[in-house]
Amino acid sequence: MNRQRSADPARFKPKYFYQFRIILIGDSTVGKSSLLRQFTEGQFIENSDPTVGVDFHVRVVMLSADVRIKLQIWDTAGQERFRSITYSYYRNTVGCLIVYDITKRESFLNVKDWYTEAKQCVEETDVVFMLVGHKIDKESRRVVSTEEGERFAEANNMMFIETSAKVLCNIEEAFIRVTEEVYKRMERGDLGLRDGWDGIKALPMRPTDVLGIGHAASAEDLLEQQESRRCCPG
Repeated sequence: MNRQRSADPARFKPKYFYQFRIILIGDSTVGKSSLLRQFTEGQFIENSDPTVGVDFHVRVVMLSADVRIKLQIWDTAGQERFRSITYSYYRNTVGCLIVYDITKRESFLNVKDWYTEAKQCVEETDVVFMLVGHKIDKESRRVVSTEEGERFAEANNMMFIETSAKVLCNIEEAFIRVTEEVYKRMERGDLGLRDGWDGIKALPMRPTDVLGIGHAASAEDLLEQQESRRCCPG
């Protein structure tokens, strides 16, 4: 007698994960590209050419074994002549990291202008903002204190973190914290999918999407990979 196997509903349930679009802004040479390359490729390039216009990279992160988030991260040019190009990328953004160099006070003073510019292009409630003090490996040359960064972030309802792409300090944490906050707001109903807006998109799950580098990995593999890249020497 032939027995028909009962179908496993989970096998036929469509799998989806979300894509969040994040943008990096700030003055030229503060290290936006270094942050992005370290997060998405796991490598640090000491001297890189300034970004011309915009560039983007992709990485999938796991918030839990069941929640996969594809981050599409846009790296923008800090030079004034490219600002008109940058403007067009604000609108479809759900996360914004404003980066300054702790060894260059001007880059910190200009954060206010970058933040004002961003708010003019988006609905403020649609975007999770984080202020990022970069290059803390150069502590001996610091001119912007941690307390100054914290005060500005608190006054403007922004998240705050200090990082170093060179010594791999708080790179994972910066992007993961923004991702987690976006997802929390989705769960509360404050953010969600919307026609004509690409800040958040629901995408069909495909094996090659998981790592974004041509092969699949289990949820446990991804979580382990993220944990192994969390390194901040004391």
